[in-house]
Amino acid sequence: MHKRVMDRCDVSVSPEELIGAVEQLVRHVRRGTVAGGLSTAASSALGRLGREGPHRLTDLARAEGASQPGMTQLVTRMERAGLVLRRADEHDGRGVLVEITEAGAQVLWQRRAERAGILQDLIEDMTEAEQQAVRIALPALSRVIQDRPAP
Repeated sequence: MHKRVMDRCDVSVSPEELIGAVEQLVRHVRRGTVAGGLSTAASSALGRLGREGPHRLTDLARAEGASQPGMTQLVTRMERAGLVLRRADEHDGRGVLVEITEAGAQVLWQRRAERAGILQDLIEDMTEAEQQAVRIALPALSRVIQDRPAP
């Protein structure tokens, strides 16, 4: 059985151990998130549209690290599923914006609720000291990420 992290005298861990834990957490949460039946790429793009608002297709592809043809196919699939829609850009008549629909926002909300439940279950299996450490560390990591430009 794994030793509890906070039960160890030396709680220092290497960056390799931390990234391993983050990767394991992400995989665990992704496996348990099923609302909308979205792929990882679709979930990421839909989440970006939900957080940041409408994007031109080329900008969405760049932000998601995808090719424009790949993003076009993804957006077409999400559009057919009623999760996004395309509309003319008011500022550039030649441009098209992709935006999330109400159904897409609902799927995002359901997925977030699933992820929160999965994380809550994991936290409940921790000692009080481990729970406190997570409640401090995760918001701190989030703040640092938000304050940095993307790599």
